Amino acid sequence: MDKFQLDGRCTCGAVRYRLCSSPMFVQCCHCRWCQRESGASFALNAMIEADRVKLLAGTPEIVVTPSQSGKGQKIARCPICHVAVWSHYAGPGDAVCFVRVGTLDDPDRLPPDIHIFVSSKQPWVVLPTSTPAVAEYYSAKDYWPEASLTRRRALQARLQR
Repeated sequence: MDKFQLDGRCTCGAVRYRLCSSPMFVQCCHCRWCQRESGASFALNAMIEADRVKLLAGTPEIVVTPSQSGKGQKIARCPICHVAVWSHYAGPGDAVCFVRVGTLDDPDRLPPDIHIFVSSKQPWVVLPTSTPAVAEYYSAKDYWPEASLTRRRALQARLQR
């Protein structure tokens, strides 16, 4: 693992966690589903292997919710203030945390690597030209750095054992 470390928490501080390495990738999703779920214009998630997220305090409550894919997602929420700190989606399952960047103590350290589902982004949101943006979803091999793809392959190999 790299020397990266970043802490996060829910609003009340009952659930605290630490990212023990840099995330594999950070995506900013502008789909209507994320807009509805977050109550904002987009959701900003840092994808990281679950074993690289260390729980420092509290135990998140897992809430199973529907998702646009129809496969659902598990949202880890503080049992007190109910803030979502990360999710697990059906594809990678519990092995990958989609950490809500806004819950990090220093969210400025994790800007998006890509904007997705920009076909449904709010028209007043202006995206930087320096960050890739795609109409819907994307292929990781086309956008992820090689180091992240290597981590992803290692994770997939562990899950197949």
